[in-house]
Amino acid sequence: LLTDLPLLAKQYDHVVIDGPAGLTEATQSILELTDLALVPCQPSGIDLRSALDVFHLVQRIQAQQEGRPAAYLFLSRAVKGTRLKDEALAELEKLEIPRLNTIIHQRQAIADTFGQAATVWELLGSASVEAAEEFETLFTEIMAIVSNL
Repeated sequence: LLTDLPLLAKQYDHVVIDGPAGLTEATQSILELTDLALVPCQPSGIDLRSALDVFHLVQRIQAQQEGRPAAYLFLSRAVKGTRLKDEALAELEKLEIPRLNTIIHQRQAIADTFGQAATVWELLGSASVEAAEEFETLFTEIMAIVSNL
């Protein structure tokens, strides 16, 4: 993938890479080749620490590459109305990590997509509709950032 990425970038307006979790060599290579890094993070202390490590890596790469890549965190699998979510948001404010406004909340409908070979847009029920709306908001927010890169 990493050797093919420059060719893919010439063929398409946008290329999305879902990289591995953690600070692997592959993660660093992907970050060095990308314009925008999106870091999903669950609202727990250990996940926030891991995300902070990723952002430290991003900052080192940005220092070598004239500010590239732009990087943003977004909360994923958050549970509405919980102290954990509120504390995670407060901690992110203190850490000054760039964060998207959209939060993807934990829903059974999202977990069901794999087993049903469907997307949240195809599943029935209000939880699927709500999940689809959150993802649409997330994608809109991301595309606004991409258009300004």
